[in-house]
Amino acid sequence: MKLKSGIILIATLFSACLAFAQSEVDFQPKALEKTLQKSGIETLSGVQEMKITDPTCDEINGKYFLVTENNENAYRYIYIGRVNSCRAGGCSVVHESLTTLDSEYFDYYILFDENKTVQAVKVYNYQATHGHEITAKGWLKQFIGFNGSGSLKVDKNIDAISGATISVYAITADVENKTALLKNLQL
Repeated sequence: MKLKSGIILIATLFSACLAFAQSEVDFQPKALEKTLQKSGIETLSGVQEMKITDPTCDEINGKYFLVTENNENAYRYIYIGRVNSCRAGGCSVVHESLTTLDSEYFDYYILFDENKTVQAVKVYNYQATHGHEITAKGWLKQFIGFNGSGSLKVDKNIDAISGATISVYAITADVENKTALLKNLQL
């Protein structure tokens, strides 16, 4: 009986360690480096972090970067951030803000052109238990061309995915929010 309890305790501790193993967003993901290299940007030295000084901007859970090198895809801005989404079966109570204790997350980036229009979206670190279907290139392509002038609505201009409802709504809202924030920044 003690052995069984010990195994359960170790498994619980191991699971907790995995959940908190990466508490920080990787702001230099290899996936982004590869994408930029394909565009002609050899190193991340041609990318500078933008300081957000807008007082109306609360915690954005990510960072914006300015691409200073010319490149064949005309990328000018990058947003890299984390989206906290509800754990499967754990969103019945409305939360003011999601924390790592009551949410799962995924990290992604958005590439914008000089007009602050979405050129690419990539999920590079998916740590949620359900909804990994949103990482598919084909599904993420539907954000390309979004410039913040309209809105993104699941089942209207963004396809829903059965089994990934929480993740679909979370990334859709975040892409819309981060595009609007970039549009409003005085640069």
